[in-house]
Amino acid sequence: MTPYPFSAVVGLDDLRLALLLTAVSPAVGGVLVRGEKGTAKSTVVRALAALLPEVDVVRGCRFACDPAAPDPQCPDGPHEPGAPHGHRPATLVELPVGATEDRVVGTLDIQRALSDGVKAYEPGLLAAAHRGALYVDEVNLLPDHLVDLLLDAAAMGRAHVERDGVSVKHAARFLLVGTMNPEEGEPRPQLVDRFGLVVTVAAPRDAGQRAEVVRRRLAYEAGPGAFAARFAGEEQALAARIRAARTAVPSVRLPDAELDRIARVCLAYGVDGMRADIVVARCAVALAAWHGRDRVTAEDVRDAARLALPHRRRKDPLDPPGTDEQRLEEALDQAAAEDPDDDPPPPPPPPGGDGPRDEGPGDGQRNSDGPRDGGDAPQAADTPRSDDGPRAGDAPTSDDAPDKRPAPAPASPGQAYRPRALRISARGEGGHTGRRSPAFARRGRVVGSRVPRGRLRGAPHLPATLRAAIHRGADRLVLPSDLREAVHVGREANLVLFVVDASGSMAARKRMTVVKTAVLSLLRDAYQRRDRIGMITFRGSSAEQVLPPTSSHEVGVLRLAALRTGGRTPLAAGLRTAATTIAAERRRDPRRRPLLIVVTDGRATSGPDPVTLAPALAGVATVVVDCESGPVRLGLARRLAAALQADVMPLDALSATGATGRAA
Repeated sequence: MTPYPFSAVVGLDDLRLALLLTAVSPAVGGVLVRGEKGTAKSTVVRALAALLPEVDVVRGCRFACDPAAPDPQCPDGPHEPGAPHGHRPATLVELPVGATEDRVVGTLDIQRALSDGVKAYEPGLLAAAHRGALYVDEVNLLPDHLVDLLLDAAAMGRAHVERDGVSVKHAARFLLVGTMNPEEGEPRPQLVDRFGLVVTVAAPRDAGQRAEVVRRRLAYEAGPGAFAARFAGEEQALAARIRAARTAVPSVRLPDAELDRIARVCLAYGVDGMRADIVVARCAVALAAWHGRDRVTAEDVRDAARLALPHRRRKDPLDPPGTDEQRLEEALDQAAAEDPDDDPPPPPPPPGGDGPRDEGPGDGQRNSDGPRDGGDAPQAADTPRSDDGPRAGDAPTSDDAPDKRPAPAPASPGQAYRPRALRISARGEGGHTGRRSPAFARRGRVVGSRVPRGRLRGAPHLPATLRAAIHRGADRLVLPSDLREAVHVGREANLVLFVVDASGSMAARKRMTVVKTAVLSLLRDAYQRRDRIGMITFRGSSAEQVLPPTSSHEVGVLRLAALRTGGRTPLAAGLRTAATTIAAERRRDPRRRPLLIVVTDGRATSGPDPVTLAPALAGVATVVVDCESGPVRLGLARRLAAALQADVMPLDALSATGATGRAA
């Protein structure tokens, strides 16, 4: 099908500009596009391919060597000066989330190597993307071992393959573009930092724009060729402007004053390292070239900082990027105020009016007849009722009178700590690469060999392959049927399901702070181990799935912070909801093993005995975090753990360093 024209995309101005700037100057470092589903992220990225300038390549080179400066280590080289060359369009290579390592970096043709004695290397996607663009859809779901490969290639500009006695190095410089839906979780901070620019997109909020999007999409589906021809002139003009700007980049001057401004902005914003300064400088130069200027201006620096800095100030791995826009504006204003050549921005008008006002003696004071001047006080009747019951000293109220007391704010978690590693002891099948539980995997320590199931998917086990060929005793050394693949043992990611007691028995504020801190620490640990998480709370008469299983650990932090307490303790309802959730997840993803973490003191003041729910959770790896405190302890959490055949861990012992804080 004809590609969708870049010029036909409605809205998404920041995304269009970011992609165009990286096309003008690939040294900017690529673009990460964050946005909800259905916002045309993939459509815009794929449309960029038609605008990229053509590249000169050595004819017959599978690694797209530049004839003017061929790679001296090219596996297809060395290329002689004046070798035949030609032109080809810049490639947009898509890296699937489910790609294997050998498909990304290339692989040895094991059948030719063993049967013909030839070290035949087949290039991978990194070689195909050299001097073009590499596009990763759902980059936040990319397995860790592929993320490591991208980080290495992005840092060195080369791919290095060491497999089965073959050592291959080749150039791998490409424009990295990734798209992601934040609802599915965040990518590793190291990977986000490798993207020069990060843009957040959303669906248009204007009815006219939304109608135009639908109109153009229907026109494209009715006739892709005619639709593309309609925008052909704009596409050609845009491609010509990119070529001209790319040619002009080396001649754009970055004045020392603007370089100083960049440094001040980065310092005021509090970024780590020096990559931010370099990216902002490169982006500002690309902006000047795109607008046809021969020097960088203060406005170029401001625009570049808005695209290059918001994702570089994550002080906590669970902080979502792009949440410090106000801090960035303050940093930009501070840098402008420190520039002697710029006039300081005018002070903001005082609140409540467009100019100064005379304040009378009663201004801002409550008079005897009503609320303060400037607005009515909020009505207490609109405040939700607390579940904790009346406090001592409250005036009595009738049964039908609304409780006008404001609900207490939920307890806030404290500083997270490093918890002990909670793992599933039995070895899994390695359905999802991660860092938690032991499992068979595609990477890791080799523990044996096996006959491949269909096509050879993992690394070959050479000794076992040769033994199979020798035992067969034929003239030919190795046949495909002799191949054996290596069995690796590594670690996998799990579904970590939290079941948190939010009842009155846990409602002591200091104690709930300790519990929330513990759960926050476990959430951070799950993020670092690449797990999916879910959260169930129980209080009153029922349980609630406050967080369905997801990879978005940030949402879990928000739900935990908003968790209120009070009421009776339906522990059995919480376990029943957990069993239902785990059963549904097993149907959806049978290879991901669940780890259930029950945070409770073991009390059950509502519903059936929780021990009766043990059969519903049979076979589920479970850890009971015992939150019981005080001088007299009933041991109910240990009783529950025994029924569930679970490990039990006191809340005070959860920290790997012994610093959890203690409840009163």
